[in-house]
Amino acid sequence: VFALLAGVVGKMAGNDVGKVLEIFKGLSWYSLTVVIGLGLMIFVIYPLIFKIFVRAVSYFGFFRAMGPAQMLAFSTSSSAATLPVTMECVEDNLGVDKKITSFVLPIGATVNMDGTCLYQAVAVVFLAQLHMIDLTIGQQLTIVLTATLASIGSAAVPSAGLVMLIIVLQSVGLNPAWIGIILPVDRILDMMRTVVNVTGDATVSSVIAKGEGLFNYNEKKDPDKAFDVEEN
Repeated sequence: VFALLAGVVGKMAGNDVGKVLEIFKGLSWYSLTVVIGLGLMIFVIYPLIFKIFVRAVSYFGFFRAMGPAQMLAFSTSSSAATLPVTMECVEDNLGVDKKITSFVLPIGATVNMDGTCLYQAVAVVFLAQLHMIDLTIGQQLTIVLTATLASIGSAAVPSAGLVMLIIVLQSVGLNPAWIGIILPVDRILDMMRTVVNVTGDATVSSVIAKGEGLFNYNEKKDPDKAFDVEEN
């Protein structure tokens, strides 16, 4: 992966050390932008949705309840691999009825890729700016639409969003080979956006359960005990 990055940087900058540093500086800003965007989603937008539509769960109570699923999502970078733990957290810790989780969460693990959508939009804009290409309003709207559709069609496996990014790049006439420049940082960002995707699934299922009267959160219940192995 890093050898691929070296090849791309070599073609773009040649022997110009200043341009090489400029590329890495841009890559750092790109990563920071994605992290800030994902952070706003997980720490501001989702808790705000909970506060408005669910209300029963406190800010820290929600993250404590979803902690095991979020940690597994971060380590596996796969919503599908995290699905069983996500269902356990949402059912046992948040109190969402199984009728809701058994339907909403499997669909959400495949379709609801909010973090992936954000990442793809930022990545395309970054790659365009890196190559000194000004995107028109029409191209920017195309990115929004294509990134949304591509995120819905992404598989719930590691780095699936990177593959779908090729489609988004082609939709606005950019070279798909440019993704080589962001490959070295994609793994870390993939782990973070998977956490956002899983948290979004839990948020949506809780809102639906609340609306259907199938939400029974117990604030005094210790989430850690939901994963204790029973002794014979």
